[in-house]
Amino acid sequence: MSNLPMTFPHILIDNAKKFPPSKAAMREKNYGIWESYSWQDYLDQVRDFALGLAALGFKKDDKMAIIGDNRPRLYWGTAACQCLSGVPVPLYQDAIHKELHYIVDHSECMYALAEDQEQTDKLMVLKDEIPSLKYIIYDDPRGLQNYKKDWLIAFADVQEMGRKFDKENPDYFMNTVNEVKPDDISIIVYTSGTTGNPKGVMLTHRMIADCSRGFLEWDHLDETDNIMAYLPMAWIGDHIFSYGQALCSGFTVNCPESTDTTVHDQREIGPTHIFAPPRIWENILTQVMIKNEDSAWIKQKLFHYFMKVANRVEKKRIANERVPFTDKLLYKIGDFILYAPLVDNLGMRKMKVAYTAGEAIGPEIFEFYRSLGLNLKQLYGMTESCAYVSMQKDGDIDSESVGPPVSGVKIKISDKGEVMYKSPGNFVGYYKNPEATAETLADGWIHSGDAGYMTERGHLKIIDRAKDVSQLTDGTLFSPKYIENKLKFSHYIREAVSHGMNMDFVAAFIDVDYGAVGIWAERRHLAYTSYMDLAQKPEVYDLMYNEILMVNKRLSEDERLKGAQIKRFLLLHKELNPDDGEITRTRKVRRQFVAEKYAKLVEALYDPTKESVDVEATFTYEDGRTTTMRANLKIRDVELF
Repeated sequence: MSNLPMTFPHILIDNAKKFPPSKAAMREKNYGIWESYSWQDYLDQVRDFALGLAALGFKKDDKMAIIGDNRPRLYWGTAACQCLSGVPVPLYQDAIHKELHYIVDHSECMYALAEDQEQTDKLMVLKDEIPSLKYIIYDDPRGLQNYKKDWLIAFADVQEMGRKFDKENPDYFMNTVNEVKPDDISIIVYTSGTTGNPKGVMLTHRMIADCSRGFLEWDHLDETDNIMAYLPMAWIGDHIFSYGQALCSGFTVNCPESTDTTVHDQREIGPTHIFAPPRIWENILTQVMIKNEDSAWIKQKLFHYFMKVANRVEKKRIANERVPFTDKLLYKIGDFILYAPLVDNLGMRKMKVAYTAGEAIGPEIFEFYRSLGLNLKQLYGMTESCAYVSMQKDGDIDSESVGPPVSGVKIKISDKGEVMYKSPGNFVGYYKNPEATAETLADGWIHSGDAGYMTERGHLKIIDRAKDVSQLTDGTLFSPKYIENKLKFSHYIREAVSHGMNMDFVAAFIDVDYGAVGIWAERRHLAYTSYMDLAQKPEVYDLMYNEILMVNKRLSEDERLKGAQIKRFLLLHKELNPDDGEITRTRKVRRQFVAEKYAKLVEALYDPTKESVDVEATFTYEDGRTTTMRANLKIRDVELF
């Protein structure tokens, strides 16, 4: 790697020289038509925008907030910022005002790039509150024709300014690019903030480039590959896969027309690899199950029969055991009539490898996709490591581990069971937060905050967040995430929060999947008016009881977890929502916040005299408005095995 360019502006220039005009760097779907951009187009767009920013006064170390769905111009904005030794700060496109204000203010952004009118409106409110924010630039002009502000400029107009600036300063672009160094900060990625305000993780060009190339070498990915860019740009996963890897390998990044058309657009493109957090895999599984329930009874029977075959075969594969001839034959039949058509329908027919990361995925969900023939792998990393710590290898898969350390990474387990590691992607520090940096990064080792251990096969196994792993009063191990993942294998359960730390038994909040349970109710002619109304119906409680009963049955088969079966549960009156602070933008439960907010509900679950509990709920809209509703939530006991 030593002879390869180590800054992204230099990598981009190298790609423009290396790849022919026929090689697509990016594709974007607009009005049903795919538009293609070569690497030279990519460079031209970036250069014009970078010089336009320079004309506006953008200089070294300036920050630019970037918000919107996955659009080529937002990626070009990222690169343009880096060409001027500036620092892009991506934001979650569904973030509410309070979250956006904190990050834009904390990171001292002077410039902002928005996708469309919706995101521009959010930033314009911030402009009035944060004096340091000087310019807002927008990509899509629809709905913005009457917005007349000197500091509000169209992306195309900034590029036109750049072309004029280039004529007057022909050497400026290359001079500034050559000032960019590998150890300069290339991006600040804010963490999801499960325990408080998000922290700004500073990463350098060298870190992102080294880790991107490490991923590429691990699974032999190159310029012939292509991916779909659909994950939030504010997530480190998208930055590594859709930006870092794309530039370092030269493969093609495809931007769907909208988030709603992603699966359809994916079928048209046929990406060769995909990266998604567990929530995406869970959502896809839910849709598969819903469609199956809508099919004729014979198709439902065939689906369940052949999925059992696939599951048996995959368990043998994972254990490196011989698959019986009968199951081999049945699997071939199942592949012809079910597995291959289903994979094709999901747009994954050409998939060489797929990844899941971000948090733990339930073994049952993982094995479901593996059993279809998808080469799904788990990887482990954090924003603080450029998502680069461990990953599963072909032919060495374990559904409950995250694989061995990747190239250049060292892992050790502390005396308290915490996972610690050194990685080429170890971050510089948290922006303006030396105290938190010192807590996380000590003597070159990152303290992950995750509890885990190394297996006999040399794989890293993550148990849960270290602070969340505990025991029941009888000494039974209690890992809330493990139990929640078991629950979320049910396509009727969108989210779950289990309780049990230092308690006599495990209890759970269940957040039903409104879409899946709604369809289930409609088939049974159950009328409902809202999420709250649906969740509190006795029939829905019976449905959830049976789903939890199956989880208890599986837990009872493990002597270590037999005592951690779920004894009581209630169905929440509202969906857990990042706007209400209950989960993060990456859908991780903020446990402490939920425990404090719903302390009355937790108390009721552990009171044997309580069969219901009254609750008052406050809902937050995107514009910051709130509304309050009241409900009586039933509490149900569950049979233990």
